[in-house]
Amino acid sequence: PDSDPISTSKNNSLVFWALCGRYVLGHEAMRRMGTANVLIAGMRGLGVEIAKNVILSGVKSVTVQDEGLAEWMDFSSQFFLLASHLGQNRALSSLSQLSALNPHVHVSAHTGPLKETLLQQFQVVVLTDSSLDDQQRFGTFCHSNGIKLIVADTKGLCGQLFCDFGEEFEVLDTDGETPASAMIDDITKADPGVVTCIEQRHGFVDGSTVSLSEVCGMTKLNSYGPVDIKVLGPDSFSICDTSSFSEYKKGGVATEVKKSKILQFKPLDEALVDPELLVMTDYGKMTKHQTLHLAFQALHGFVKRVGRLPKPRSQSDAELLVAMVTELNKVSHLDQLDEDVVQSLSFTACGDLAPVNAFIGGLAAQEVMKACTGKFTPLQQWLYFDALECLPEGNGGEGEELTESTCSPRGSRYDGQTAVFGSGFQERLGEQKYFLVGAGAIGCELLKNFALIGLGAGEGGHITVTDMDSIERSNLNRQFLFRSQDIGVREKQKSEVAAQAVRVMNPNMNITAHQNRLDPDSEQVYGHTFFMGLDGVAAALDNVEARVYLDGRCVQHQRPMLEGGTLGSKGHTLVVVPHLTESYGPAKTGSQNAIPLCTLKNFPHRIEHTLQWARDQFEGLYKQAAEHVNLYFRDAAGFLERTLGRGEAEALEVLECVWGGVGRQRPQGWEDCVGWARRQWETLYNNNIAQLLHCFPSDQLTSSGLPFWSGAKRCPHPLTFDPSNTTHMDYVVAAANLYGQIYGIVGTRDSSAIRSILETVHIPAFTPKSTIKIHLTDKEMEEERESGHLDTGRLEELQKKLSSPPVNSAALQMHPIDFEKDDDNNFHIDYIVAASNLRAENYDIPTADRHKSKLIAGRIIPAIATTTAAVAGLMCVELYKLVQGHRKISSYRSSYINLAVQYCVLSEPLGPQRFTVSDRSAHTPTNPRPIREGLTQLSLIREGVCIQVRQGVTVHPPTPRTTLPGAVFAQSRRPSMHKGTKCEARE
Repeated sequence: PDSDPISTSKNNSLVFWALCGRYVLGHEAMRRMGTANVLIAGMRGLGVEIAKNVILSGVKSVTVQDEGLAEWMDFSSQFFLLASHLGQNRALSSLSQLSALNPHVHVSAHTGPLKETLLQQFQVVVLTDSSLDDQQRFGTFCHSNGIKLIVADTKGLCGQLFCDFGEEFEVLDTDGETPASAMIDDITKADPGVVTCIEQRHGFVDGSTVSLSEVCGMTKLNSYGPVDIKVLGPDSFSICDTSSFSEYKKGGVATEVKKSKILQFKPLDEALVDPELLVMTDYGKMTKHQTLHLAFQALHGFVKRVGRLPKPRSQSDAELLVAMVTELNKVSHLDQLDEDVVQSLSFTACGDLAPVNAFIGGLAAQEVMKACTGKFTPLQQWLYFDALECLPEGNGGEGEELTESTCSPRGSRYDGQTAVFGSGFQERLGEQKYFLVGAGAIGCELLKNFALIGLGAGEGGHITVTDMDSIERSNLNRQFLFRSQDIGVREKQKSEVAAQAVRVMNPNMNITAHQNRLDPDSEQVYGHTFFMGLDGVAAALDNVEARVYLDGRCVQHQRPMLEGGTLGSKGHTLVVVPHLTESYGPAKTGSQNAIPLCTLKNFPHRIEHTLQWARDQFEGLYKQAAEHVNLYFRDAAGFLERTLGRGEAEALEVLECVWGGVGRQRPQGWEDCVGWARRQWETLYNNNIAQLLHCFPSDQLTSSGLPFWSGAKRCPHPLTFDPSNTTHMDYVVAAANLYGQIYGIVGTRDSSAIRSILETVHIPAFTPKSTIKIHLTDKEMEEERESGHLDTGRLEELQKKLSSPPVNSAALQMHPIDFEKDDDNNFHIDYIVAASNLRAENYDIPTADRHKSKLIAGRIIPAIATTTAAVAGLMCVELYKLVQGHRKISSYRSSYINLAVQYCVLSEPLGPQRFTVSDRSAHTPTNPRPIREGLTQLSLIREGVCIQVRQGVTVHPPTPRTTLPGAVFAQSRRPSMHKGTKCEARE
C-alpha cells in the first residue's frame, strides 16, 4: 500500500532489513514485530544469544537486564564481553555491541532487580539464569496480565525451554507454508462432490479448507466460499454437496485457505506438574528428558539450599542432587527415573557452553517472534535438550581422567567449558586445524562458536575460512558479524571481516581468511597436502553442488565433515565420520522440479512459470546476447566455426543474436533503446499471443473431441499497450535502460520523457503466419530441432554477413549484465517483476508483488538468525565428539528442525553403505596407503569410482557418484596406475 513506508521508501535502509524478514515471516508479521517491546533478563551466554537473535529479527525495542558483573566463567559463551569488561555490569558491557546489530531497534540496559512494575512495560518477557522462585512469581504475574513469558536455561550440556502465552493465544498462521493449490480436472455432481486434480499430488490434508475459483460450468463454486475437504487420494478430495449445481465443464483452481487457531497455556506453576506438556526433541531420550524435568527443579532447590551449583565432578554433590530428584519423584511417579542423567547433570551443571546456548537461544528467540506476531505455532509448553553423549566414552577417553581438579576453574576464558570437559580437552581443542567453507549466515555463527570454545586458538591450531562473496545489505539481518559500514567495500570480503570480528571475541584465534571458491579449479590451493593437514572440515554452503564436492574431498582424504543448512525456519545438520557414518553422498537430480520448456514458452499456469520465463528473457537479452557478440569480435572465424558445430538450429539462434548487436539494428542512442523496448513489449505480449491463438483458437478441440484449452493449458489473450498503465511503463523503462547498458548508452527513469519518445515509435502491424508450428511438448521441440526443418537460407545469409567483422570492433564491444537481485536501482528486479506480471496477465494468472517475485526469481534461500544460530549450535555439539574421537555411532546425532512448529528431531546417523566383494561384506578400506597428489586428477577417478590396484593402493573419488559408493575396482593389466588405464569390476 502507498501508505506503507516499507514498500515506498526505496532509499531507506529499513527496506532491505524488512524485506529479509518478510521472505520468511510475511509483511503482517513484520509489522507486528515492529510494535513489540521485549525484556530479556540475564546477560550471560544464553541471554546475549537470545538478545542478538531478537534484535536482528526487528522488534521495536529490546531491554536487557542484569545485575551481575562479568567474570571469566562468562567468557566461554558471552561473545560481546571483552577482557576490559571484567568486574563490570554484563548488560551495560554488552549494550553497544547489541545496539550495533540493528539500527532500527532501540536497545537499552536495566541494571536493577526485576520487579512487576518493570515487566508491565513489555509484551514479551524472557527469563534466563533465574531462580525457580522468580520464575513462578513472575510467571503468575505475566499470565494474569497478558504478558507472554519465556523461560530459557542451560546447565552444561543440558537445556530447558518453557513458554506461557496466556489463557488464549491466537496463531494466525500455524506453519508459515505457502498455501497449497491444485488445478482441477473434474468435479462430480454428487453429495459430496468429488474433485479430481490434474497434478498427481494436490498437497492437501484431511481437514484442510480450500476455496475454488475459475471453475467453468459449476460456477456456483466460485462464490461458495471456503469449504472443508476430505482427502480421498493423492489427486482427489471431496467437498460439499454439488448435486444441485450445474454440470462441470472445465478449469478451476483449488487453493488452501489458512485458518487461525486459538491455543491455551497454563501458568508455570501449574505446568510444572503436568507431564503431558513435555515436547520431545530426541525420541531415544524420552526417559532422560522426563528425568531432566525433575532434575532442573531439584537443581534450583540445590542452589537454594547450598548457595551454589554442584561442583564439577563432585560425587557428594551428585548424590545430594539424586536424592532430591528421588524425593520429587514421589509426587511425579515417573515409571523410570534415570539416575545417570541426574548425576551427569550435577557433574556438568557449572559449565556454560556456547553451542548449547546457541541452540537453546535460537529456539527461545523464535518463540519471542511467535509471541510478537502470532506467526507459527508456539511451544506447548516444556522442551528439554541434552547432549550428554558428548561426555567421554569412558571417563576421559583417550585424554585425562575427569576429576574435580581437572575441571576446576583456572581464571581462563574457557572456564565454563573446562568445567564440563576438563583442561586436557581444552588443549586438544586449541591444537585443532579446521577448514570452514562459507562465511555467510551459518558460517558467522560457526566462527563465533569456534572463537568461544577455542577451536584452533592454541599452539599449533589454526582455522582457515574461505568465502568469495562480498557483504550485501540483505546479509545484515542474520550474518551478525557484519555491519552497515562493511557493505560495498571491495577490500571487505565476508571471510576477512568475519575473521577480524572473531579475533576481537578471542584474541588468541589463529585464523586465515581466503576468498576462493571451492571447486576443481582451486585444488592447487586446497589439494592433498592441505586436506591431509586438517583435523576436520565444516561446511556452511548455500548449494548442494558445493556440498557434494566438499564431501567428496573429505571422503577422499578421510577427514570428518560437519554439514548444516537452513531454509527459513527449517534446518538440518549432518556429521560425517570416516568409516563410521554415511557421507553426504552424491547430488540428487533436480530434473523432477524442472519446468518443461513448452510450459515456459507457451503454456504457463503458475506465477513461478512466468517468473522463470522472465529470468530466461533477462539472461538471453542482456547477458548471453552481449557475450556472443564479444566472442565474435574476439575471434570471428573461430566463433563461427564453433557455433556452426553446435547444430544448425542453435547456430541460427546465436547468429541472429550476434547480427542484432552488430548490424543495422544496433541502437545509436537512447531513443533507439526506448523504441526497441516498446517493440519488444508488442512482440512478447501481443504478437506472440496472437500467433499462439491463431495456431490454437480458444475453441480448438483435441483429436479426441475435448477442449484444447483446458486443464493446465490456460487460454491466453493479447494485451494492448497503454502508457498510463504502470506495469506497461515499468517494463519499457526497465527494458530500455538495460538494453542501453549493454551498449554503453545512458538512460533515464523519467517516465514523461520516455512517453514523449513512445509517441514517435512506429509499431508494425502484425499478421499471424500459418507456417509457424507451436510445439506442445518438449519432445516435439527436440524432434523439430533434430529434424533440420529450419531456414537454412537465412543461416547461410547470416554466416556470409558475419564472415568479416567490422573494422571498429573494439569500439563495438558490449557489456553483458549479470543478474543481481539486491540492488534496487539497477533495473534487474524491475524488469523481472514487470515482465512476469505482464505474462501472467496474458494468461489470467494471479500476479506477484515485488518481494515474492524477488524471492522466486532471485532464487533466494530465506534465512533467519534463529534457525542459523540453532543449526550452528548443533554442529558444534557434534564437533565436541569429533575432537574427542568418539567411535560409537550412537554418540553422534543428525538433526532436522522446524522452528515454525517447534519440531526438533535428533537421531542417530546412518552407517556407511556396505557392499559385497568376493562374497564378503566390506566397505571402503580403513587404512589406504597415501597416494601422490597428481593421481587425484585422473579422469577415471572424477567419474566417482573407488579404485584399488593390485599393490593395495586405494584411490578415493573426490565426488562419489556411483550407485555403489565405495565399490572396489581392480586394475585389469598393468601394475602401475596411469591416466586412461582401463579397469574392470571384480564381482
